[in-house]
Amino acid sequence: MLESLMKFVESMGILQFFQDGGWQNAVMIVVSCVLLYLAIVKKYEPMLLLPIAFGMLLANLPLAGLMDQPVYEMKDGLLVLDENGSPVLAKTGGLLYYLYQGVKLGIYPSLIFMGVGAMTDFGPLIANPKSLLLGAAAQLGIFVAFFGALFLGFTVEEAASIGIIGGADGPTAIYTTTRLAPHLLGPIAVAAYSYMALIPIIQPPLMKLMTTKKERQIVMTQLRPVSQREKIIFPIAVTIIVSIVLPSATPLIGCLMLGNLFQVSGVVERLGKTVQNELCNIVTIFLGLTVGATANGATFLKPETLGIIVMGLAAFAFSTIGGLLFGKIMCKFTGGKVNPLIGSAGVSAVPMAARVSQVVGQKENPANFLLMHAMGPNVAGVIGSAVAAGIFLAMFM
Repeated sequence: MLESLMKFVESMGILQFFQDGGWQNAVMIVVSCVLLYLAIVKKYEPMLLLPIAFGMLLANLPLAGLMDQPVYEMKDGLLVLDENGSPVLAKTGGLLYYLYQGVKLGIYPSLIFMGVGAMTDFGPLIANPKSLLLGAAAQLGIFVAFFGALFLGFTVEEAASIGIIGGADGPTAIYTTTRLAPHLLGPIAVAAYSYMALIPIIQPPLMKLMTTKKERQIVMTQLRPVSQREKIIFPIAVTIIVSIVLPSATPLIGCLMLGNLFQVSGVVERLGKTVQNELCNIVTIFLGLTVGATANGATFLKPETLGIIVMGLAAFAFSTIGGLLFGKIMCKFTGGKVNPLIGSAGVSAVPMAARVSQVVGQKENPANFLLMHAMGPNVAGVIGSAVAAGIFLAMFM
């Protein structure tokens, strides 16, 4: 009886906190609880932050083994095979390990992009193609962080993965990192999604710093109507052009444009609704849980993690500044017809960044309605971050 009781006590996870590395798991559990507080109480991007934080919590619970890899039987240093030639499984892997394969293989980020495409109106971008320039300018932070990471001693693959945080696009950051620097997935994913959630806090001070009150009060004229034919041709044309120039970006761009085509074609309404709702919601759960589960204490609590988080913030800030600076240039060259605030929406967080432009602009001028104008560079930012990721993958993979 005493032996059984001792065996039960040894199986308890609480003892693991007092062993080597146990304090790291305890710290990460506290961090996950803070993120859960931000998601539930403060409502900072809860659709993403809540599953990520809970995945982080699950991965750091001692002895739970949810991210354990499967173990195969070995004999004389060789795998034992069954009659079909398959390795014999000695112990199955953890639940989240198997779900994580969708991240590792690039399946979840691409499916998320399909959902984003179905939920996004490309009309403002089609109506004002100059918005593409704002979206391109807002990728400045990606390359600033890339060269900054190289300067600090990161490899080119790691630097490229860190730089993508500046695009404020979680799926793109995950897709790039799983291919170039999978060992950094935890801190990069947490940084990318955290900064996306904090857009309403981070961007407004930069917007006010980079623009004058007069510029923020500029009222823009209504966009021209966009025909259904244009909306149908656009995703097809973008897919062809981008895929020919950057084949490595095809999974993201192709899924983004397919989702949009479901929505605008008018012939597959049921598919469009499924992609927007059921599919996107299911994939978001799996993606968030498994990405959070990569942030275990042993790999997350390192000096380089703090560096990644700081560089990610710098990347995001420079991307916002890049969009605003180009917005000011467009304002000058159009004789004051473009409100520079819409340049900050050139980051990829759709539609949150566009809403922030609207809120800041309307505070300065209640008659100001910038949302649809800001959606142009916002959509361009989604395309721009995927293109930037494609460039890095083509160069360094």
